[in-house]
Amino acid sequence: MNLTTKETDLVFSIMADLSYGYGSNELRRRVGLKLLDLLGAQYFASYVWNNAQNAFCDRVSINMSDDNLGAYEQYFQYCDPITPVLQRRRKATSVSEIMPRSRFERTEFFNDFLANDGLHFGVNFYAYSGGTNIGDLRIWRGKNKEDFSHRELEILDAIGPGFTNAMRSALARETTAQGKVDLVSALEQAATGAMLTAREKEICAAVLAGLSDQQIAARYGISFTTVRSHLKHIYGKLGISGRTQLLSRVITH
Repeated sequence: MNLTTKETDLVFSIMADLSYGYGSNELRRRVGLKLLDLLGAQYFASYVWNNAQNAFCDRVSINMSDDNLGAYEQYFQYCDPITPVLQRRRKATSVSEIMPRSRFERTEFFNDFLANDGLHFGVNFYAYSGGTNIGDLRIWRGKNKEDFSHRELEILDAIGPGFTNAMRSALARETTAQGKVDLVSALEQAATGAMLTAREKEICAAVLAGLSDQQIAARYGISFTTVRSHLKHIYGKLGISGRTQLLSRVITH
């Protein structure tokens, strides 16, 4: 597949963004802007599938109405005749490939949702990690444009693996960070409820981080015996008997 100079520059720029380490939202926003330029499109949206809610969440959008997308999230995604099919494709697929144009333009989804923002011709790409849909790219053109060509789908497909890897990494970082935030919050609540001292709270956090008694002593410049004394007081205040119960006690506080 031959690319023009402009297309080559945009593809390289997209690949640079994909390898930079952006968060999942900023990553999709940056890639979305460049994909609109690369594919000559006007509208972009991206979601992450939430298995627990059985719904698309974490929206990023460009040139689309917040109110209209809110209606999609509250109603239209549950009567969407095209996205579930596109989602299963795992490759760049145009709407025209899965539903005849004449039929598509008679649907409630098109007339009451897409057309409100001027969306007429669309292509989607869905990124997967194993069997989980971890993000998507939804690119649309207006009524006065032409449908996406096979060549344009190939370009999007070529970018797809890089997008998938970048989203996988970004979501993993965010999950780890959120877990740490949740644990810190839980520790604060447990410490307050058990009336732990500032030093006891520090040692409790160190235990949760996996540090040994010797490592805790070295970190805080105290003796091994002092560490054990603090731990005895912590366990007593929290009503537990040892390290193995500490994480469970903090989380369920």
